[in-house]
Amino acid sequence: MATAYRMPEPTPATPRPLRIALFSGNYNYVRDGANQALNRLVAYFEAQGCAVRVYSPTSDTPAFPPAGTLVSVPSFAIPGRAEYRIARGLPEALKRDIRAFAPDIIHLSAPDPLGHAAKKLGRAMGVPVVASIHTRFETYFEYYGFGWLRAAGEALLKRFYTGLDEIFVTSQGFGDLMRAQGMIGEAAVWSRGVDKLRFNPMKRSLPWRRELGIADDEVVIGFVGRLVLEKGLDTVAAVTAALTARGVRHRLLVVGEGPARARFAAQVPDAIFTGFLDGDALARAYASIDMLFNPSITESFGNINLEAMASGIPVVAAIATGSNCLITDGANGRLVPHDDIAGFADALGTYLTDADVRRAAGMDGLRRAAAYDWDAINGAVLTRYREILGQRV
Repeated sequence: MATAYRMPEPTPATPRPLRIALFSGNYNYVRDGANQALNRLVAYFEAQGCAVRVYSPTSDTPAFPPAGTLVSVPSFAIPGRAEYRIARGLPEALKRDIRAFAPDIIHLSAPDPLGHAAKKLGRAMGVPVVASIHTRFETYFEYYGFGWLRAAGEALLKRFYTGLDEIFVTSQGFGDLMRAQGMIGEAAVWSRGVDKLRFNPMKRSLPWRRELGIADDEVVIGFVGRLVLEKGLDTVAAVTAALTARGVRHRLLVVGEGPARARFAAQVPDAIFTGFLDGDALARAYASIDMLFNPSITESFGNINLEAMASGIPVVAAIATGSNCLITDGANGRLVPHDDIAGFADALGTYLTDADVRRAAGMDGLRRAAAYDWDAINGAVLTRYREILGQRV
């Protein structure tokens, strides 16, 4: 039986503002697509008059200013990945803070000790508890040599997502996958939008390319994202090596920073690394490359795919939940099995050598990106909150 997904349109009426408590494992101390989406959601809620209190581990050097009122929770650095932190849970002082805030609804965004504790507290307070799923946590074990723990991790995720008032997934396909794995039942779709004024083909800059040593006639493969193993860095290296072995002329431009940079740079010695880029600099980079290569299978929604589409370039991506919802194979890009190095090289090779095919795919992606509006997408979440509260009256 097909899963029922609901994505209601925001209603024009404006009922009383809600009080929302949101719990995050990383709200703003390291920048990634998930926490940027959460900050956009909170900013939207505040624009609608809602009060939002966010509970998350914090840092003395956050990546960006937070939306909402951010409350720091006790945490410790993850061994081997010190840039990320794990919340220790909810001490009594924070429980009192939450009770005093008296939220109408509690929103969980990570299945960590903080999320489990907040779920338990919400149930004790009689407050509706919802959760959003931002990444495929269960896949991470394989990248760091802990594949034997995956079954236990999946059991923990299933326990976390059981008994909630709602679960938000980024696409119907991702929800179907999670349901097939026994993680969740029905779910609502909270997709992602893209800033089309920022990300657009007009940001292309030949002078910027030249500053990086890229000739005007060179065709550039772009990789955009955190430089961590789970983003498929080994695959990028293997595929670009295959293109070189075939004699297919190309340049690799890497946009991003992370703990695996040195390891990755050694694998792709001819690549150009820009480091971390944001804002208009990031938009210029997207528009100035000629295609995006995204072999990751860990995301629930490929934000970088959508940003590339809005920039008018094709996407070559792994067959995965974060790409299937955005890429139609042969239309605005190509979808390839994540372990098919030759298949990736074939797909990229076509775009590298055929400007007409590359241009047509980019224009198709640009047209598709026009449908992803942030206010409509975030408004659907607030509407669903109100439906849940209405059902309790």
